Amino acid sequence: MASSNDTLSEREIEILELVAQGATNQQIARELFISVNTVKVHLRNIFGKLGAESRTEATTTAIQRGLIRVEAPPADSGRFVWPARRVRVTSLERIYLLVAAVLVLALVAFPIGGGDARSNTATGALLDSSGSALLSSQRASSRWITRAPLPSPRGRLAVVAVADGILAIGGVSNGQVVGTVEQYWPADDQWLPLAAKPTPVGNIGAINLEGLVYVPGGYDADGRVLDVLEVYDVGAGTWAQGPSLPAPRCAYAIAAVNGQVYLFGGWDGKRYTGSVFRYDPAFARWEELSPMPVSLGFQAAAAVDGKVYLIGGYDGAREYASCYQYDPSLEGSGVSPWSERTPMSVARGGAAAATVGASIYVIGGGWDGFLAYNERYEPRSDTWVRFESPLTGQWRNLGVAPFGTRLYAIGGWSGEDLNFTGEYQAIFRIVVPHTVR
Repeated sequence: MASSNDTLSEREIEILELVAQGATNQQIARELFISVNTVKVHLRNIFGKLGAESRTEATTTAIQRGLIRVEAPPADSGRFVWPARRVRVTSLERIYLLVAAVLVLALVAFPIGGGDARSNTATGALLDSSGSALLSSQRASSRWITRAPLPSPRGRLAVVAVADGILAIGGVSNGQVVGTVEQYWPADDQWLPLAAKPTPVGNIGAINLEGLVYVPGGYDADGRVLDVLEVYDVGAGTWAQGPSLPAPRCAYAIAAVNGQVYLFGGWDGKRYTGSVFRYDPAFARWEELSPMPVSLGFQAAAAVDGKVYLIGGYDGAREYASCYQYDPSLEGSGVSPWSERTPMSVARGGAAAATVGASIYVIGGGWDGFLAYNERYEPRSDTWVRFESPLTGQWRNLGVAPFGTRLYAIGGWSGEDLNFTGEYQAIFRIVVPHTVR
């Protein structure tokens, strides 16, 4: 629903016209001589005024209301075409352009750093820089409760449920890769420190199988993608090293089916991949299986009824709304284990997912967009349902774990690393009194 004050300003209409032409935030910023952050703030205001959840919905609504008029570019152009209008440049903007030109010339003459591709990647998809996102706003929700904050704010961490609570493992805090391990005790609403992970890494996931927590691969402080497997024994409180992965991976999706660990896609140090690895703890052995239909990283994964669902993702250029079902029982049968299911209503990269009952809850995401809600997937009916979010905006690379009938969303990034701990009541149990006559 649109807000009571849904009148767009002149600047907002300018931005919406460019959005309708297919311009990215960076292109809009260059055209209007404003920062990318300012573009994102305007987009957030536009979405609120129009009651829209995405750029497409905002554009459609604005056209229907006659707020903007879009002229289609030539059919054979194959590229972005700016709207035909005169751009007014103020004296301040001329000064800005002059300073920018001087800086560009200085950078050309005296380049910073060398040609290390790892550092370019590190400042892109595998590490965050504060202040470059749509800042989230926290809002009240009947089914979300804010709990004790994570002691060390971080994103790109692994979050996994164990018998007594939730573990938060590794991740990235203020641009630094860490090996911190902390446990949340829901009964006491309290965080306690545990033995640190021997190899600090970010962009990881974890699986708990019978009290052993498996944490494969990751991205280390030197910008390397690793093939290490480290295993935490919850009962003993100690770490051990397992057999190396078939190849280095980070930013993957992870799930467990029938006591085995499945690793999907991710970044291999050079590119996003569609590979699938399976680890069998009984034989301490990895094997490679049928690849995914697409090559992606930062997907969410969850298992229901012996099948894994791979949801959303990011390929370095755009986010995905896709949902794929993977059936491990079809491996080696001659029938593809992969099938495409109904996608989400919006694209989500860096979201997290967890299963409660027979439903999959997908929380967060938003690599380059403003997200106002989360989504729940019902595998048996292949349908999606929206549900509320405690944070709006960009909330990516968080961790989510189920604990009983509740979900816990922990950490992540939204302009800065977060110490947020949120509890969501996924299922309500109703006790009906029985009268004995």
